[in-house]
Formats: sequence, C-alpha cells, structure tokens
Amino acid sequence: MLLAVDIGNTNISVGFLDGGTVVGTYRITTKNHHTSDEYALMLKRFMAMSGVRPREFDGVVISSVVPKVMHAFRNSIVKFLGLEPVVLGPGVPTGLDVRMDNPKAVGADRIADSVGAYALYGGPVLVIDFGTATTYDYVDAHGSFCAGAIGIGMQTAANALWGQTAQLPEVELGDPGTVMGTNTTAAMRAGLFYGFLGGVECTIRQFRRETGADFTVVATGGLGGILTHATAAIDVYDRDLIFKGLAIIYARQRHKS
Repeated sequence: MLLAVDIGNTNISVGFLDGGTVVGTYRITTKNHHTSDEYALMLKRFMAMSGVRPREFDGVVISSVVPKVMHAFRNSIVKFLGLEPVVLGPGVPTGLDVRMDNPKAVGADRIADSVGAYALYGGPVLVIDFGTATTYDYVDAHGSFCAGAIGIGMQTAANALWGQTAQLPEVELGDPGTVMGTNTTAAMRAGLFYGFLGGVECTIRQFRRETGADFTVVATGGLGGILTHATAAIDVYDRDLIFKGLAIIYARQRHKS
C-alpha cells in the first residue's frame, strides 16, 4: 500500500493506493496550526474508514506547495507510520524534462499531475487542474514539460465576487443549465459558470494555435468533472490524477534507490 499526499493551498488531499489502484481519497482543510499528532489522528480515522491498517503501508509520497505545513505533516508520517516520506522536489526522478525558465519554481502538484497525465494518456497532453488556481500545463509528445498558464480558480473568483459586493449573496457553484438567470442567485451562478467555462475553452484554443499540436486535454481538480460535462474541449476528467502521478514518481524513486 502507498500513501500519496498533496498539500495544497486550500486542502490537503490524501490518497490510499493498492498496487496502483486508488482505494480511498480524503481531504483535510489546509491549516498552518495543526500538530503532527492531529494529522496522525486524521490519517488513522481515514484508514479505518477505508478498511486499511497502518502496517499495510510500505511507502509515502508527498507533493506540497505549502512549506509551513510540511514539518508537522512529515513528522506525523514518521511518528504514526514509522516511514520516511519521499517528498517531491529537486533530485527526485519524475521522468519529465521540465523546460521552463526556472524548473525549480514549478509547483510540485503541477509536476505530479503532468507525470500522471503523460504516463496514462500519452503526449502531447494539456493538463488542467481546477483548484484554488486553475493551472494549464503542456507536455509534448516526447515528455517535455514545455509551458503553462496559471489563472484564477472558479471558487476563488466567486469568493471575490460576493466578498467585494455588499448585496450579492454566496451561491452554490455548478452548471446552472441556462445562462438566462431570472433572479440574482441564478444570474450569479450563470455568470460565474459560463464566464469561467468560456475562459477555459478560449485558453485551450490558444494552446492549440500556438503549439500546432493535436493534444489530449485532461482535467482534474474539484470542479473539473462539472466543467468536463459542459464542454467538448476537455477529453478526459481524472479526479485521482495527482495520486496516480505521485505513485509513478514514487516507483521511479524506489527504482533509482
């Protein structure tokens, strides 16, 4: 069994994999003040919910974009499981040739997503992760991480909308089914969804123009499933892509060792 963890700005995503198959996924709100014991308690509960035991795990792999959380979370792994986690970063083999101006500045979550997408769906591939930010990462046919774009996440945009306006309420995000909102709530849902979807479709078209490639578009992240159903521009939605990518990276690190 493998424990794969992605520490993001909004959530810590936890995945349990058995032989490469994801058998359980859970989320923890990212907070800087959780102790290692609190993380260990949460992991214990998640394992019980999935029907797995701590001693069944023989490896842990972590990607993180929140350094302040890493110390406590890593300590929880060492104390609770007695394992030293593989932390995605410089020196860890990924199989990707990262051709960015500063490869070390590329987020570990983007690397893991791209590794998973290229391994599972081939290249060229455009990976879109709908999270706190929306990231677009292009991997060419040879496995080179060539370029990307980073935009605002849909939930982040929604928070800005009702957070900066006195009379607009919070609304549930999702496909409203129509752009013809007949009340304030319906109009907000329509504007947020179709405005965001249009930006996604436009960005994909621009990648096609500039790459000249017939690439596969793979989406992941919280709202990725809803958006995938609403457009033909996205080919695949893979909710567990980050865990699959981390598992591939973990296997490559073990092979290197």
